[in-house]
Amino acid sequence: MSKRLGLMGIILLGCLYTQADNIIDEVVWIVGDEAILRSEVEEERLRAQYEGIEIMGDPYCFIPEQLAIQKLFLHQADLDSIEVSESTVSHQVDMRMNYYISQIGSKEKMEEYFRKSSVDIREEMMTTVRNQIVIQQMQAKLTENIKPTPADIRRYYNSLPEDSIPVIPAQVEVQILSFEPQVPIEETERVKARLREFTERVTSGQADFGMLARLYSEDTESAKRGGELGFVGRGQLVSAFADVAFNLNDPKRVSRIVQTEYGFHIIQLIEKKGDRINCRHILLRPRSSATDKIKAIQRLDSIKTMIADSTLTFEQAVIRFSQDKDTYMNGGLMTNPNTNSSKFEYQDLPPEIARQIYNLGVGEISAPFVMMDATKNKEVCVIVKVRSKVDVHKANLTEDFQTIRQMLEAKLGGEYIENWIRKKIKETYIHIDPEWENCEFRYEGWVHDF
Repeated sequence: MSKRLGLMGIILLGCLYTQADNIIDEVVWIVGDEAILRSEVEEERLRAQYEGIEIMGDPYCFIPEQLAIQKLFLHQADLDSIEVSESTVSHQVDMRMNYYISQIGSKEKMEEYFRKSSVDIREEMMTTVRNQIVIQQMQAKLTENIKPTPADIRRYYNSLPEDSIPVIPAQVEVQILSFEPQVPIEETERVKARLREFTERVTSGQADFGMLARLYSEDTESAKRGGELGFVGRGQLVSAFADVAFNLNDPKRVSRIVQTEYGFHIIQLIEKKGDRINCRHILLRPRSSATDKIKAIQRLDSIKTMIADSTLTFEQAVIRFSQDKDTYMNGGLMTNPNTNSSKFEYQDLPPEIARQIYNLGVGEISAPFVMMDATKNKEVCVIVKVRSKVDVHKANLTEDFQTIRQMLEAKLGGEYIENWIRKKIKETYIHIDPEWENCEFRYEGWVHDF
């Protein structure tokens, strides 16, 4: 990063002015050729306050230092030609915007809270998210060659004080066999008729689609936003839904009824933007009767008996009978979405499954039970098998080698990044407004002369 000042006019003035000589912003730091404005600091303070991000000490010291560190990484990323996919950025921004709206209550309330239009909020969020991803990739590149050997890992573990060896919580591997109780045709027809009624009310002008979604849609998250999904790409939607949604052209019209694994939908276009779409929908789910659930439980009980009699294995039963598309090709083995491994801590499992397996031994199969499938928000009938269990224990090299490896990699990577930041601070032109210098910064050397 250049030691010269590319913003000389700004430094001489110290502030940005309108033609009427009113101060509209203020430069508080210069890092290389990049300015940090007071408005940026205020924006970060507001975001941290809303998202519950901890600020260490004085925000007017902590935040600009963090922004300065980000600029060091971003400059290096520019030199190393690190790029990110705009579709990845857009997807994360959409999720964050939708989260804000769901938490604050509406798009209008979000605009009032941030004192900006949703368009401006989105533009600034695009920059923030893009920078965050670039910085993550830059840090990963800086530490990519940190690969401790088995001998390094053993030495690291043996050097740990007894009270620093982590406790590994109880973990379990679970196999599941799941299918949905049959839904009567009459129930399906009732749901379709209800959606046709909604369509007629919207088309005739008797009701607003968004209002109906808030009142009746069973997609509870989007219902809070009047059924709005936010901008998404085709690949982010299930294919049957995407095929209909992306063929809509008139925002005043309502789609035909669409069936997906989640239930039945009607869709209304809001806006198309390139290869992405924003639409709203109403979801209704047909319900199975108590009798249908009893039949499903009885069927599962028969399957469990066949497994106990060695007529077939649990894995074979999964392939033949399970309707869980995420596990049926893997012998029913569940994957922890938090770690992408097959091991779960009990609190990471669906509560119905955790209760069933807690007192089961390895290889034992639960009685059939009904649970809520969170991904589809519908009831399913299942049996589960305990594949393995590990009790609470202190980490050891035999059972937890990969965990210890990750600990050492994180330690070495953190040390490397810390040293890299200190080196870059010494090499980079830094100017801090005198009113912003009186701080206890995490890193030394920010205030220096060239």
